[in-house]
Amino acid sequence: MFQLDFGSRVPIHEQIVNGFLRLRTVGVLKSGDKMPSVRSLAKNLGINPNTVQKAYGSLEEAGVIYSLPGKGSFLAQNDSAQNAVLTAQKERFKEEVLKAKRIGITEK
Repeated sequence: MFQLDFGSRVPIHEQIVNGFLRLRTVGVLKSGDKMPSVRSLAKNLGINPNTVQKAYGSLEEAGVIYSLPGKGSFLAQNDSAQNAVLTAQKERFKEEVLKAKRIGITEK
């Protein structure tokens, strides 16, 4: 699926969110696909289930996924999911531009 960078300054739950957004963007995951359970993803990534739950909460709040009690979480089939992907990618781009400016890279 994706790997986490435990040495990164980006919190683990944000890396999970970004990982799913990337998978959706490149078409690996599609609308209606079932998400891995919190426990199974936590076990596969070697992290605390609460961290995965926090990431899923962020994805649900953004409209990227929805949950059905007793059935699990699924990728949303609406435009808000695509908008969340685009917003996240724009934010990531802005962060990278700011990093480049801080180390002295100019527009040229």
